[in-house]
Amino acid sequence: MKCLESEIAISGSLLTGSKAAVAALVTLIFSALAYQVKAVTRSGAVAGAMVSFAIYVSAGVGAFAALVSLFLIAITTTRAGYSRKQQRGTAESSQGRSASQIVANVGIAALATVLFAITQHSIFLVAAAAALAEAAADTASSEIGEATSGQARLITSFEVVPAGTDGGITLWGTLAGAMASLLIAGCCLVLQLISRSSFFLVSIAGILGMLLDSILGAVLERRQVLNNDMVNLLGTSTAALIALVLHHFCL
Repeated sequence: MKCLESEIAISGSLLTGSKAAVAALVTLIFSALAYQVKAVTRSGAVAGAMVSFAIYVSAGVGAFAALVSLFLIAITTTRAGYSRKQQRGTAESSQGRSASQIVANVGIAALATVLFAITQHSIFLVAAAAALAEAAADTASSEIGEATSGQARLITSFEVVPAGTDGGITLWGTLAGAMASLLIAGCCLVLQLISRSSFFLVSIAGILGMLLDSILGAVLERRQVLNNDMVNLLGTSTAALIALVLHHFCL
């Protein structure tokens, strides 16, 4: 009996080790490719590898695929109208996003998947999906807004400001952000990370987080109380929290 238990334990350890090895290989390749196409800096690639590994190991290949979907949205919208953004001085660095930007945008999703792995409560997958949805929404709204218009309006006062101003929003940017949130929620649904009933909660949480991000930008970032990474971290955190609250009271 003891021998059988030992064999089962060894088998489980090998399975866990094999999963971790696959996750490490896949996430390293993913991060290397992201660095190769200049979507991230060297430090961003290291941070991205660590965060994506945590997501893969904690919640499986589906969660990693959702992260890849966010990456594709980010790189596509960032490069949309890039020459116009460069002329206006609002373009993202040509070297890509840094480690702090990666953690600010994806760190909460990674934390939520780790909590899922520890507790096996699927509500944390809903929180992770909402955090990814908000990150996609915020990136798409900013990048498309700057690509399509030279002007924006402050979300707090509707004052006309140059595109790229902290807290500034545009119609097309906001619509793009909402679509990005819906797209990530849809990916998470197809990948069976969330249920149909959670789809709208995740979408709404992502959009609300995006709007809060703009409010924080207008109120605190413009006054240099918070920097952009702090605002992004608060945005994803809020989206995850909203999803948890809505899930608790509505489902």
